[in-house]
Amino acid sequence: MIPVLLADDEAMIRAGVRVILAADPEIEVVAEAADGRAAVDLVRAHRPRVALLDIRMPKLDGLAAAVEIRRLVPETAVLMLTTFGEDDYVARALGDGASGFLLKAGDPRELLAGVRAAAEGGAYLSPRIARRVIEMGGARMARGPAARDRTATLTAREREVLALVGAGLSNAEIGRRLFLVEGTVKSYLSTIFARLGVRNRVQAAIVAYDAGLVDEAG
Repeated sequence: MIPVLLADDEAMIRAGVRVILAADPEIEVVAEAADGRAAVDLVRAHRPRVALLDIRMPKLDGLAAAVEIRRLVPETAVLMLTTFGEDDYVARALGDGASGFLLKAGDPRELLAGVRAAAEGGAYLSPRIARRVIEMGGARMARGPAARDRTATLTAREREVLALVGAGLSNAEIGRRLFLVEGTVKSYLSTIFARLGVRNRVQAAIVAYDAGLVDEAG
């Protein structure tokens, strides 16, 4: 079972998201919040695997709440709910440890896929905003030749792992693809993050994308 906290200041949005999540028998909404401060408090109380946060909320916005949650309950993965066009908010969240971004008007299957990916230690970007998010982050961090120079310091196996992170695979999925145990994948990721100077999977995915590794991975 994947316990989830849902936070959005609009009751109708929460109700709709709850119905979608209920379609998956392995996902359970264990708590709901109408503002960011309540979201942080409820995460501390329930310690869910995934916190699904709206960006614009009263008392404490979703971005600030995400920072607090990652600091206080690091085992809880954070997914941000966004509306198309909130580029500045998405860009800010890139550095704060979010596991991905979901579009409120997106395909309901994306919501289920995102929650599952985050619960398994992966990252998920709604396809409609993935390219914009990657391009925004890549413009700041590394593009083209610069990204390839950074990934050149990695071993062939580390590049394979990074490419699959860029493709959105979880640790378990990467392990199955490369015939590695999950603990070994985590060890590779720690080394990759350190060598690239990135803080989380989304930032690593940006470098992978800009270096062309995701295309190479097929």
